[in-house]
Amino acid sequence: MSLVGGVVARQCARSGFGFTTRTIASSARLSLAQPVPKEQPAEPSAKAPLVKEFKIYRWDPEQPEQKPRLQSYKVDLNQCGPMILDALIKIKNEMDPTLTFRRSCREGICGSCAMNIDGQNTLACLCRIDREASKDSKIYPLPHMYIVKDLVPDLTLFFKQHKSIEPYLKNDNPPEKGEYLQSQEERKKLDGLYECILCACCSTSCPSYWWNQDVYLGPAALLHAYRWIADSRDSYGADRKEKLQNTFSLYRCHTILNCSRTCPKGLEPGTAIARIKLEMATN
Repeated sequence: MSLVGGVVARQCARSGFGFTTRTIASSARLSLAQPVPKEQPAEPSAKAPLVKEFKIYRWDPEQPEQKPRLQSYKVDLNQCGPMILDALIKIKNEMDPTLTFRRSCREGICGSCAMNIDGQNTLACLCRIDREASKDSKIYPLPHMYIVKDLVPDLTLFFKQHKSIEPYLKNDNPPEKGEYLQSQEERKKLDGLYECILCACCSTSCPSYWWNQDVYLGPAALLHAYRWIADSRDSYGADRKEKLQNTFSLYRCHTILNCSRTCPKGLEPGTAIARIKLEMATN
């Protein structure tokens, strides 16, 4: 035992602590022991920044002296999600809180984030960012619409037109018991019609709608009109077609088919409009 250990043991014995000489010696040896450092795992090397420029349409009605403009933002794609909507949210949260746009579900269901991205009407939540950093991305609101602010179009007329076609089941003879029944063949006629989410991508891509949107209903409203004309449970098909029997509501469609090409849900409004014309011509 060392001299220090013996002295401490005698002092503890006199004080009544009851430590033994063996315990004190063991404690002294432990206090002199040095822990062996553990090997730390190597940290993964950080990805090099991949910076892409986004040029975004800006206009603020509260600053009428400023003309509409494109404002540039640079985003590191390695610190951002894969979709255009992810980039817009990152810009708004981290760079410019005044940037204004609509969004909701982030799943291509609500249609809120419809805008023109690199020349194509689509949904920002479904549009992947081109990871080619040398190419900038240009983002505009839906074309040929009045703008509320930045990327937010005024859709008042668009929804008024949708309301005008009475988009609901009309039948004066409900079944006595249970539900309205359909065969599988009758139900299949609604595929490609009921899935429309009213994002307005199709209508705002249509030149006829650009020129005559005050009188021409546009692809989205006409797609929904045919959805109820084709529904076997609806008894107002003839009445619905009669309301379309004028120069502008339906017949301003010139089958350009921009609507079918741009639909982010893969629907074909042009085909639905053609079927309405065919039924009205043959019945």
